[in-house]
Formats: sequence, structure tokens, C-alpha cells
Amino acid sequence: MIIQDRDAGRRVFFDVWRKYARGVELQPLEQLVLAVILEHPEYHAVLGRADSLDREFSPDAGDNPFLHMGMHIAIREQISTDRPPGISARYQILLGKTPDDHRLQHRMMECLGETLWSAKQNRRPPDEVAYLECLGKLG
Repeated sequence: MIIQDRDAGRRVFFDVWRKYARGVELQPLEQLVLAVILEHPEYHAVLGRADSLDREFSPDAGDNPFLHMGMHIAIREQISTDRPPGISARYQILLGKTPDDHRLQHRMMECLGETLWSAKQNRRPPDEVAYLECLGKLG
């Protein structure tokens, strides 16, 4: 799921949440988004408020629900496509040590966030090798 625009990315969550509430059948990618939403009941109120689309979530103010759920989706897509190569095997090893999948994804988010931050700071593509090395240190 590649989204370049913040508002468009947020709209995906709002649209899926509305479809779910109305009982509309979801496409496979929408089902993935819904699964992540349902695992985060603390964000359901945010998705029920239209003003959340424009709200700024600063790092100092706490968690950004859209970033948080988006990272869950990114990690799940990485695992399902084995991109970067080797992440699926690394995930299975980590899952053997941390059998709570949701908790493991939270740990993996630290590495993903660090990798993305570094890429932005250095104006380079994310370093997949460094990302996998970081994940290797989680075990």
C-alpha cells in the first residue's frame, strides 16, 4: 500500500472504518487495514471524528494513530512479500521468541522507524541491510 499524501493515507482508514460500520464488503487490502484498526480500539474514537483528518499529531503529544497503524500495515506487507528479502524468515525466528504477534510488530516498528528516519535525514532510500540487522538484534 503506497500512499504519498498524508490526507489520502488517512482517508483510507476513515473509508474502511465507515464501510465496516455499514457492513459493506471489503477488498483484500481493506481487510488488512480493518484488521489493524480492530486491533487498536484506542483509535476507534479518532476514526469516528471527521476533524481527525486534519489534526496534527506531534511526537511530543504522544502517539500518531495513523502512523502507528500504517507501520503495522507496512510490516505485514513486508512479511507477506518478503521485502526486504529475508524479513519473513527473520520474522518467523522472532515470532518463536515473542509469540505475541502484535507485540512483536511493535518491537519491529522501532527498527522500521529508525530506518525511515535515517533515510529521510540522509536523503537516501531506506537501508534494508541496516533494517534487517536491527531486527536481528531484537532476538
